[in-house]
Amino acid sequence: MNILAIDTSTKNYSLAISSDDQILAQVNLHLPDVLEDSVIPGIERLLFLSKLTLAQVDGFVAGLGPGSFTSLRVGISTVKALAWSTGRPIVGISSLDAIAANAEVEEAGQIAVLCDARRNMVFGCLYQKTRNELKALTDYLLVPPQKILERIHSDTFFTGNGISLFAPMMAQAAKKQGWKASFAPEHQWLPNARTFISLSLPKFLNQELTAASDLLPLYLYPEDCQVTQ
Repeated sequence: MNILAIDTSTKNYSLAISSDDQILAQVNLHLPDVLEDSVIPGIERLLFLSKLTLAQVDGFVAGLGPGSFTSLRVGISTVKALAWSTGRPIVGISSLDAIAANAEVEEAGQIAVLCDARRNMVFGCLYQKTRNELKALTDYLLVPPQKILERIHSDTFFTGNGISLFAPMMAQAAKKQGWKASFAPEHQWLPNARTFISLSLPKFLNQELTAASDLLPLYLYPEDCQVTQ
């Protein structure tokens, strides 16, 4: 099965195409904003590198965010158009899930994804990762970073570009509350289309698909993200 994955939730416009679980080609473009005139050239380059045509793609994966709403809409609209034109299925995956799955954790443990949402807020989620499973422990959140740190009571591996802003706060919380904080290297902070493909394969096999008409960005409005004290 040939799968094409697109994520436009961050300034890293990430695309990958695979044959089953083998990555044929990958493109990462660092852009201030992912706009319509940058999406299609990226896809054309990806197809050229993989030596496939669009007609040979069997399914599409869309990164749902959260992230830049304008960029997300461009990416998701593109996936919808490709699916409608080819009649191929879609799988949608949260970009936070992809960042967590990309974390190189040597042992099973807790992962916290914190991504900069500006104004001293983060998009975040806590996960439990084992060798074969990634399980979300919270909803997808849009909160001040302190609200996520208050939920942590055991050793945690942090990832996401929120580290660049809030690492001292994370380390201080760990010291105060008596657990160990470790941090992903910078190259793991952003979603990678390669990871979206690995997460999507079981969903394609189990027919856990999303209709093009139902594919929507994961956009977290403040009123949906209050944390109960």
